[in-house]
Amino acid sequence: MNPQPEAAWELHLFFTGLGIPYAIIGGMAVQHWGEPRLTQDVDVTILAPLENPTETIQKIVDRFPARIADAAAFARRNRIILVQASNGCPVDISMGLPGYEDEVMRRAVDYELEFDKRIRLCCAEDLIIHKAVAGRPQDIRDIESVIYRQRNDLDIKYVRRWLHDFAEVLANPEIEQRFERPWQVKRSSNA
Repeated sequence: MNPQPEAAWELHLFFTGLGIPYAIIGGMAVQHWGEPRLTQDVDVTILAPLENPTETIQKIVDRFPARIADAAAFARRNRIILVQASNGCPVDISMGLPGYEDEVMRRAVDYELEFDKRIRLCCAEDLIIHKAVAGRPQDIRDIESVIYRQRNDLDIKYVRRWLHDFAEVLANPEIEQRFERPWQVKRSSNA
């Protein structure tokens, strides 16, 4: 097994063993929903307590080697845990917030790595939402590739609702445009 799927399987066993809901949200999800591209890490979001995530953070840093000094303190400040799987693959674990992330977990899909090994991937719509909020150049290319590959199956109302909410909360209207521009290009090319 390649490093990323092997790391994803290790994460799956760990999180499901602790009853922590999770979904793979990064390059591995893009490989499934969009155009395959090189990825060297595993990005995952988990549901973690908003008020006091210390216990969850400690369980993770006790199990997986940290990639930075004092990863637990960094995680408490930033709600992201930077560790690596036992095979050395970098892992970014985002601690999701209640509300939207509950939806991400509910809508996540099983993805078969190989026979009898399934992990949870975020759905195509949630991948677009995560990428639009992040907004880096690679994220925009990923949005375009997901729209291209999933254009007839996307729940556009769901995507627009959450992007609107994030744009308002973050006071950044560009978040919505990161989806709307490639979506309009797709629509005009189908006309």
